[in-house]
Amino acid sequence: MKPYPDLVKAIHREGYIFIIIFAAVTFVLGSFSANLGWICGICTLWCAYFFRNPERMTPVGDDLVISAADGIVTKITEITPPEELELGDEEMIRVSVFLNVFNVHINRIPVSGKILSLHYHSGKFFNASLDKASIHNERQSVKVETKNGTKLGFVQIAGLVARRIVCDLEEEQEVVAGERFGLIRFGSRADIYLPLKTAILVTEGQTCIGGETVIADLKMKKSEQPKFERR
Repeated sequence: MKPYPDLVKAIHREGYIFIIIFAAVTFVLGSFSANLGWICGICTLWCAYFFRNPERMTPVGDDLVISAADGIVTKITEITPPEELELGDEEMIRVSVFLNVFNVHINRIPVSGKILSLHYHSGKFFNASLDKASIHNERQSVKVETKNGTKLGFVQIAGLVARRIVCDLEEEQEVVAGERFGLIRFGSRADIYLPLKTAILVTEGQTCIGGETVIADLKMKKSEQPKFERR
């Protein structure tokens, strides 16, 4: 495992304007009422907390698939990937990670390789934990090819209160697992589409850490996939 080489500020740049607005409202309302000032001050601190941008330690391995986001694995299912990913009509394994408003919302590259295509789909804003969010919600889909030639997809999905998806990637860009590539504001979901033969190393209900938790191992046989028990 290795630390990221890039040094970034503790707050993502997307959060600056919101923190400034929250702080300004706190100052104005606080001048009229101390109670309002305290309430708005707490909201300002939450806003800064929401846009926090922590460092992560990423496991190294060309065949490892790393969680693209912090949150709970809500569903692992076999399903046909969205058409825009151009991954074919065969079913793939989809691992869905739901982010609530208290999770880190910085998204990270799940595998090292090359970005093959990007597709933005405008849509609705259902609760991101619902299965239909993968089809109907606003989303940013990314197709990537690993260094070993495996093609897979990952998708940023807007949620009930999310209204902006940020993706800083470009086609043909070489990427490294664990690198930051964007965020989704105020609640969302991240899906990863993997070949059916992939050994999945997480289970539904598990908490993932973006850039650290290993979702799958592309070279491990599915028969070697670990079994999980609730205790």
